[in-house]
Amino acid sequence: MTSQFSGKFLLPLIISMWIPASGLHAQQATTGYQPKTRLLFIMDASNSMAGQWEGGRKFDIARNILMDMVDSLEGNPNVEMALRIYGHQSPVPPQDCNDTKLEVPFSPNNAARIRQKLKVINPKGTTPIAHSLEVSPGDFPPCSNCRNIILLITDGIEACDGDPCEVSRQLQKEGIILRPFVIGIGNDPGFRETFHCIGEYYDAPGREQFREALRVVITQALNETSAQVNLLDADRRPTETDVNMVFYDTFSGAIRYNMIHTLNGRGNPDTLSLDHLSTYRVVAQTIPPVSADRWDLVTGRHNTIGIDAPQGHLVVKTGRGESYDNEKILVKKAGEPATINVQKMGQTSRYIAGKYDLEIPIYPLMIVKDVEIRQSYTTTVEIPVPGLVTFKSPQPGAGALYQLTPGGDQLWVLNLGEQTATQAYYLQPGSYRVVFRRSDRKSASDSQIREFKVNSGSSETIEFR
Repeated sequence: MTSQFSGKFLLPLIISMWIPASGLHAQQATTGYQPKTRLLFIMDASNSMAGQWEGGRKFDIARNILMDMVDSLEGNPNVEMALRIYGHQSPVPPQDCNDTKLEVPFSPNNAARIRQKLKVINPKGTTPIAHSLEVSPGDFPPCSNCRNIILLITDGIEACDGDPCEVSRQLQKEGIILRPFVIGIGNDPGFRETFHCIGEYYDAPGREQFREALRVVITQALNETSAQVNLLDADRRPTETDVNMVFYDTFSGAIRYNMIHTLNGRGNPDTLSLDHLSTYRVVAQTIPPVSADRWDLVTGRHNTIGIDAPQGHLVVKTGRGESYDNEKILVKKAGEPATINVQKMGQTSRYIAGKYDLEIPIYPLMIVKDVEIRQSYTTTVEIPVPGLVTFKSPQPGAGALYQLTPGGDQLWVLNLGEQTATQAYYLQPGSYRVVFRRSDRKSASDSQIREFKVNSGSSETIEFR
């Protein structure tokens, strides 16, 4: 490791490392995820649904299978259902592109109402899919712990001027709904291309395929899926912990979860319950952050993702005294200009293993380059103890302080305060030159020059006439 300071010569610096004897420890956290799932069935009742399909009307067959599914969900305390229907109020012609209605709103134990409504619907109108999706956010009452899922059942494409794909994208980006499910009834080969942009699409060319597609969709929506995030150390072991994890929905960019990573009582990463209908970008809030850009959960399985996060510690301090206790250090990745953390002098902070540059705002300004952070070590940067120098004058004035280099150059350190006759500064050990002129002296030739040395822990006064 090399250490370099601003200026043309080096000051003394001590960098040391130690391995903690106690090892890693984390307190187990509760991460259970038990939201209420709200299923909004959007059912096509346009005139094409009155057509024949495997010995019966499309609508009747789809309705009966849907009612069976509604029966199976009845009594589940974590599920609420609602029914929106389009194309059932106005016949064609003429075309009514506002023909969509929430027939059964969300409420507990409303399965019987949904079944009753489905029994009396007669398909007759047009197909306003985009408008039905557009007004669907109003179907979901406010809820802080709910998953809003739409299941669209249709045998035709958009018949009005709307763009169902754009409406669905916007609703997902705004976090109003999760990615919708779409079941296409019939044999139209263009359905998949048409509806895939709306949501997760399933073909149903026949009644049994429709029944299976509906079963798969409900299973996808309701299955519990467990997961864990392994924060890997330099040996690829999941031992890193105690940092916040931010889970972003990759489609909308919205934050879905914030969780402090935890090791359970056995020292293993805690099991998380995540909504598997989202694809995630996971950011571990280490310094600097590390991430996994895409994580697709597999329904009904325990999912594991590993993120490289080897960490060590850094502390910057002086050998003795409290001279710099309030100073803040700017930490940057080696060779990069951006500050990634502001660390207090004497404080111990964790960083991803690697090399860093430190900017320490003392006098003179100190730049320490290529400080190496290693897995499970504490790197200590020890700054020499400063000396206290007091400048005194009968009158305030203007002045500049320089550090003298072995080559005879002078490096600017600071300008003295012009409103104060007496002022004191902590300075690092070394040789200095100060140039000063009293404010009541009006000639440049009245400038006074003093040279002096500062030793660690020393205290001296520089007086001007």
